[in-house]
Amino acid sequence: MYQSHFGLEEMPFSLTPNTALFYALPPHLEAIQTTLAALEMGEGIIQISGEVGTGKTLVCRMLIKQLPQQFELAYLPTPAACGDELRLALARELAISVEGDNTAVTEQLQQALIERKAAGKSVVVLLDEAQALPDDALETLRLLGNLETEQEKLLHIVLLGQPELDQRLDQHHMRQLRQRITFRACLRPLDLAETIAYIEFRLNSAGCQRELFELAQYRELWKASQGIPRLINQLCHKALIAASSSNAQSVGRKEVLMAVKDTLGARQPKWTYPVLWGWH
Repeated sequence: MYQSHFGLEEMPFSLTPNTALFYALPPHLEAIQTTLAALEMGEGIIQISGEVGTGKTLVCRMLIKQLPQQFELAYLPTPAACGDELRLALARELAISVEGDNTAVTEQLQQALIERKAAGKSVVVLLDEAQALPDDALETLRLLGNLETEQEKLLHIVLLGQPELDQRLDQHHMRQLRQRITFRACLRPLDLAETIAYIEFRLNSAGCQRELFELAQYRELWKASQGIPRLINQLCHKALIAASSSNAQSVGRKEVLMAVKDTLGARQPKWTYPVLWGWH
């Protein structure tokens, strides 16, 4: 691999979300700050949406790290298959022993939430991949979001999902849940300047001591990735592999085009092959 070739202390472009490599770019920072502010104000349901690869899971992990002490977290990383499963998963996360039918489980959850509120704790449930929740699970979320005292909500819900979640919520029968979402944040793709800053931050964090990309290559990476962080990671990773394989000391256009050609989802440039094969 290229780590020793370029003198890096770690792999800078791993696809596994790593909070140690989090760079507070505007769309991610806005989503985190919006969510934390909404929770502090006691809002019931908050939504974070973003296309595949824009960093929802990393934002979720940063929220977990930054959650103030007065909040107790229930993290549900995989979507429940139905409303009953969602209730039970939430109860397990909160270490609540439940028994009985759905009504009894909801009552036990409510009692546990009241006790936590009396002790000065508010419960936040983070649901990743929310676009995959079935309709009855979304309805269960709406009902759970209704649990409240006379003054405040007992449960705060943060939905993280792909744009398909918005399409689901736009349906007529979802209008009650849609109206209860008080704050929304969207993880947009990065622009060119943000892409350059993101790549350089990752390289510097990995111990890079020299310039590995020129502006022209940054521009090609941005166009090919369309500003999607996951694609940026894949392209940079493959371009560095190609450069180290040819014993190059930096990444040129040839290596970037090789990475683009090898990456599904990357926007392919015209006339790639003459460059790759050294034609003029």
